[in-house]
Amino acid sequence: MADGPQNPNQAIDMMVPITITHVVLILVLAVAVIAGIWWGTVLRRRNAAAQKQMADDFAVAEEHGATTEPTAISSDGAVSDVPAEPVAEAPTAETPAATELTRIKGLGPKLAATLAGEGITRIEQIAALTPQTAADLDAKLGTFQGRMARDRWIEQAKLLAAGDHAGYEAAFGKLGG
Repeated sequence: MADGPQNPNQAIDMMVPITITHVVLILVLAVAVIAGIWWGTVLRRRNAAAQKQMADDFAVAEEHGATTEPTAISSDGAVSDVPAEPVAEAPTAETPAATELTRIKGLGPKLAATLAGEGITRIEQIAALTPQTAADLDAKLGTFQGRMARDRWIEQAKLLAAGDHAGYEAAFGKLGG
């Protein structure tokens, strides 16, 4: 006896679900390939347009003398349009200004460095902040926004600037360092 189906239609009936599944998969893959080709074409056109815009912008900059020859080469071989000059380092936690600012509770070395970047390096400067200036400065503190009001930096700074250590310790606790 034969191992296959007795009726020839049974073999066809068994193959239909497999065939339909394969056709659906082929159609899905064909759509994905067409979408990939289309997206690649869009990206290529965008890249070409950006390259053209960049070339046009450079041509305009050259017309107006806004491009320069490199004027400095660093020790690692990098070329720069900026002349080599010594650059002042930003205050760090070890500098006296940062140390002075960190006497304010809630104001650590990172915040002192951020404030130094904004030009605030002394306790007297914080004590002299107006409400509007303080709000503007607070908005620039990023993840530390709100600390100035919450930790009452201006009140602390006013007491420290006046040299009222007893008043400071009564209001904010023992003065560190």
